[in-house]
Amino acid sequence: MEYLSCKTKEAVDNTDANVSIIYVPAKFAADAILEAVDLELDMVICITEYIPIKDMVMVKRYMEGKKTRLIGPNCPGIITPDECKIGIMPGYIHRKGRIGVVSRSGTLTYEAVHQLSQKGIGQSTAIGIGGDSVNGTDFVDVLKAFNEDEDTDAVIMIGEIGGNAEEKAALWIKENMKKPVVGFISGKTAPKGKRMGHAGAIISSGKGTAEEKIRIMNDSGIYMSQSPTAIADTLIRALKDSNLWRTEYKD
Repeated sequence: MEYLSCKTKEAVDNTDANVSIIYVPAKFAADAILEAVDLELDMVICITEYIPIKDMVMVKRYMEGKKTRLIGPNCPGIITPDECKIGIMPGYIHRKGRIGVVSRSGTLTYEAVHQLSQKGIGQSTAIGIGGDSVNGTDFVDVLKAFNEDEDTDAVIMIGEIGGNAEEKAALWIKENMKKPVVGFISGKTAPKGKRMGHAGAIISSGKGTAEEKIRIMNDSGIYMSQSPTAIADTLIRALKDSNLWRTEYKD
């Protein structure tokens, strides 16, 4: 089955586009993603939130073995400062540099980036993977890319309660990561059983709690920030401990 419309193909043919960014309402978003897949674009970034889980399950199955990478849904997008921005993040708070940022939370992505930039520490790439329970690119996918990126010295990974994405990422980091990782988990004070703003941020059967995520991340050698306001300071400590502090970094 193909989901491609003539107008979408015409747009790609006329612009040589290789990325699609999706803002359309939730009930149309799955079809918009699949149009990009059928066009064999390199990447599709879905900003739209509240996409039904059953729609995203169908999208994930359809994309198996296909060329296109999906970022999102319910994400702010991706930015490599001074090179390319595809998303809704405020570009002016970013600064070109050597720290990778990956997060389930758009707002906390901005918070971490702003802290870094205020301290003169730039970012190689910042990417929001979205907070939905079914998404395209996960923490491990991004960590693998940062691990192999010669322009990235260290990584900030921001997670939240619900699901097990952070636990999986922590175990991968323990076995594979060659660079220091700073972590933060939001939602520590959330009432048990309460669904938060993101569809994936719900604790089920005692799993996905902040305490369990933080324990596993600590055990995996991740430098954990205890507060969202201490993310940059925690990164500075990680860089100095790892002898990666550079002269262009400054307090």
